[in-house]
Amino acid sequence: MKLARDTWLTFQYEAGQLVHSPVSVALSLLQPVTYLLLFTPFIKSVMGASSYGAAYGIYVPSLFAAMGIFSGMFAGFALIGAIRQGVIGRLRVTPLSRVGLLLGRELVFVALVGFQAVVIAVVALIFGLRVPLPNLLLALVLLGMMVLIGVSISYMLAIHIPNDQALMNLTNGVTEPLALLAGVLIPLSVAPLWVRNVAAWNPFAWGTNGMRAIFEGNIGAQVVWEAVLILAGVAAVTVAVSSRLFTREIA
Repeated sequence: MKLARDTWLTFQYEAGQLVHSPVSVALSLLQPVTYLLLFTPFIKSVMGASSYGAAYGIYVPSLFAAMGIFSGMFAGFALIGAIRQGVIGRLRVTPLSRVGLLLGRELVFVALVGFQAVVIAVVALIFGLRVPLPNLLLALVLLGMMVLIGVSISYMLAIHIPNDQALMNLTNGVTEPLALLAGVLIPLSVAPLWVRNVAAWNPFAWGTNGMRAIFEGNIGAQVVWEAVLILAGVAAVTVAVSSRLFTREIA
């Protein structure tokens, strides 16, 4: 009960900071909306989609996956900034648990990316995307777990490497291969067998494939529930490890 309360209090505090910065939230939508509107015509042309609605059905899950990976994996810079500005230090002297302090921050990123995804979905629906509401909600659940995994990994890296330039180089070096092996740009179905074998160890690839199946209307497909189980397990592990590291290092 205390952990849930501490997590909620931290979430409220961090979410309040976002609410007071609506311009930054709006700017965070600029890139995904631009990609949605400009890249979808290429998808329609190259992949031979029958309509723009079908093209959005192909591209939106890929865009969701890309948002989940990149937004999560670059979250560590916000943690470094909060430590340097003394935010973590001020909260550390309160009765809030260290795990609740970290988990609340992580869930804010999940909520922010979820909000961005809803906006993207609404724009795509206006331009012809057709997806049942239960399918969209399940896709958002998968997205949320992908963000949580990315944020947890990013926090672990930030705690170990509190240097902006070094962290940037490492994050770029890790995130790009993860995204490529998740098939966010090119579906893994067209990749060589050895690439698909390597991608099978990438939880983000399972999330991407699961979301694609959901948007295709195959909500009960095996890959969807495999994605749910794999992402949930990896999220639990990464959150536990990042919480333990945070508790030990930010004492």
